[in-house]
Amino acid sequence: MRIANNNVVRFNYVVKNAAGEILDRSQKNMPLPYLHGNNNLLDGLEHAMEGKQAGDKLDVKVDSANGYGEYNDELVQSVPRTYFGDQIVEIGKQFQADTATGHDIFTVTAITDEQVVIDANHPLVGEDLFYNIEIVDVRDATEEELELGHAHY
Repeated sequence: MRIANNNVVRFNYVVKNAAGEILDRSQKNMPLPYLHGNNNLLDGLEHAMEGKQAGDKLDVKVDSANGYGEYNDELVQSVPRTYFGDQIVEIGKQFQADTATGHDIFTVTAITDEQVVIDANHPLVGEDLFYNIEIVDVRDATEEELELGHAHY
């Protein structure tokens, strides 16, 4: 079966940056499942997998525009340190917060006595990503998966 919309696909992957450093990989014997055509993967990666089938191996470059986009200064803000209450606040610490657009992950980038600078840009924003992919299997999605918009395993 070739990968098309509303198929559940499982694949193994290794993703590297332009310097060849491994950023992430699927766990051994645990391929990543996703529902194709439902915006569950980066656009560039999902597009490259369209029409492939189980057993196919491919190398995919996902440029930043089709990955995590370009850096957006509007996603950086300064908030009063009191927002964090008794939490330990350190540069580089990440936390999740409810926003108007949903649940966003922020990274602390600077701290003063009164303010904390937080950045909602993805840590890989602006980076080209290089994937080594192996398609493990492809099947039709169940009604429940289609209704929920993601794969179940």
